[in-house]
Amino acid sequence: MSNSGVVQYDNIFHNLEQNAGRLRFTKGGLGWKPTADSSGAAGSSSQTHTLEAERFRSFQWYKAARGYQLRINIDSESETEPPRDCFDGFKKEDYERVADMVRDLYDATLEAVETSTRGWNWGKAEIEDSDVRFYVKDKLAFEVPVAHIANSNIAGKTEVSMEFVHPESQQPATNTGATSGSGNKSGKKIRGDQLVEMRLHVPGTVDKSGGDDDDAEADGEDGGEEDTAANVFHDRIKRKADIGQAAGDSIIVFKEVLVLTPRGRYDIDMFPTFLRLRGKTYDYKVLYQSINRLFLLPKADEVHVQFVIGLDPPIRQGQTRYPYLVLQFPREEEMDAELNLDDETIQSKYEGKLKRRYEEPTFKVVTNLFKVLSGQKLTVPGSFSSSGEHASVKCNVKATEGLLYPLDKAMLWVSKQPIHVPYSDVHQVIFSRVGLGGSTAGVTSSKTFDLRVNTRSGTEHTFASINREEHDRLNAHFIERKLRVKNEMNESELGLAQALNDESSSDEAEDSDTGKKSRKSAAGGKAAAAAAGEDDDEDSEEDEDFQASSDDDGGSPSEASDEESDATMADGDDDDDERPAKKKKSSK
Repeated sequence: MSNSGVVQYDNIFHNLEQNAGRLRFTKGGLGWKPTADSSGAAGSSSQTHTLEAERFRSFQWYKAARGYQLRINIDSESETEPPRDCFDGFKKEDYERVADMVRDLYDATLEAVETSTRGWNWGKAEIEDSDVRFYVKDKLAFEVPVAHIANSNIAGKTEVSMEFVHPESQQPATNTGATSGSGNKSGKKIRGDQLVEMRLHVPGTVDKSGGDDDDAEADGEDGGEEDTAANVFHDRIKRKADIGQAAGDSIIVFKEVLVLTPRGRYDIDMFPTFLRLRGKTYDYKVLYQSINRLFLLPKADEVHVQFVIGLDPPIRQGQTRYPYLVLQFPREEEMDAELNLDDETIQSKYEGKLKRRYEEPTFKVVTNLFKVLSGQKLTVPGSFSSSGEHASVKCNVKATEGLLYPLDKAMLWVSKQPIHVPYSDVHQVIFSRVGLGGSTAGVTSSKTFDLRVNTRSGTEHTFASINREEHDRLNAHFIERKLRVKNEMNESELGLAQALNDESSSDEAEDSDTGKKSRKSAAGGKAAAAAAGEDDDEDSEEDEDFQASSDDDGGSPSEASDEESDATMADGDDDDDERPAKKKKSSK
């Protein structure tokens, strides 16, 4: 320690900062300041950080990724402030010097925490203080702050899934070294991999009363019951993760809302900075700042309306991502609701855009709250109208049926996984028919068409089986938006007409041949009837004419002529020299 009572360390990182700085300790507290090289870099957002000594609770020494870490557990001034300050970059030989400094300046001891380096992926998971800690052989392997857990779900009977939110997104305004908006460009360059999900296999069953005191109080009378260890662990995470902003009362709760994507009925709890979707199986935490689009769209049945919410980053359910939430409300359903806000807060914080009490249709109340709390504009259908006077047209994407909404600045296909295509990203719009495959396929394709949208990024979207009556209206809408439109339907129509003409010509030719054969068959039948009515001394020339007619007949006389011919052969005179074969047949 220097004579002035100041201890300084260089090349030290504060929390998750990417830039190193200079750390100084004094009797009154500590101060960290980024070095001139890092703070002067373009787009750098590193700021000076100070902390008073009276807030220090304990000191710990850890082996970390960037050397060794000095962790200072502090008394948080608010529920949103992290309960500790971490400084990385120390060397192993600095331990004695730091321990002496802690003892001399703050009359405390430096605890060396031994970490596990076995590399095992099985051990024991515990929720202690504000962390989820994983122990291997009673040694700490890693820990995750509960405040960074956005969602927790039961992924299986014995599997607990935890989804994480980056600290910069969770608490961007707190003094934790988070980057500000001015450093976006450099932030993108140095942004690396990020932990977004972790799954823990928690087998077995436990007694609900086996948890901590808070768990026992929360379980109440059910404390003696057994439950799966995964469920108990999951419930404890949810209770701990709710410490913070969720610990206060919500602004409003919407019960049993029908959500089409991800499908189910959820209770929506709306808080000042985020909302929670609470379902029977899955819970989701959505920050308002992750909402980037809002759409209010009427369905073609004129009974329901759909509320589509765009998310970036999307919520996750295992490996499935949901970049959009699709909510559905009956158009005529009304609600009487009162917000858990006072008039002063509504006027000062929300600029009077909210009302203390609502007596309106449910979808209007929900969309108004989302619009105000997220700060996003609400998009509604524009001037487009289909042949049925609706704002959408039915179509398919692959095998999935949905509704395509041609809006003023984009087109939106709404189904299980909505597709949003801004007109500014559209390279070309192509109208085309499906390929011909026979007369039936040709007739089917003449009633519908496909809409292909090529984007500037190279992606192609195909909206298939659109009713033929919608072509002119869609074409006019896209031309009005000054999009490049290519119509391949004319070429398809010419091909269809040619195919139909060729088929008609072949049918006419077959009919002509059939007519000739019918006339010849009729002539043969008349000759046979005449032969049957003559005496046995009939002139043999007529018999020769009959044989000639039979030869020209092509071997396909009618049923009537066959019967008459058989009768003639049975009744013919044995003296007829012109028909020896028939005489032999009749004599047998």
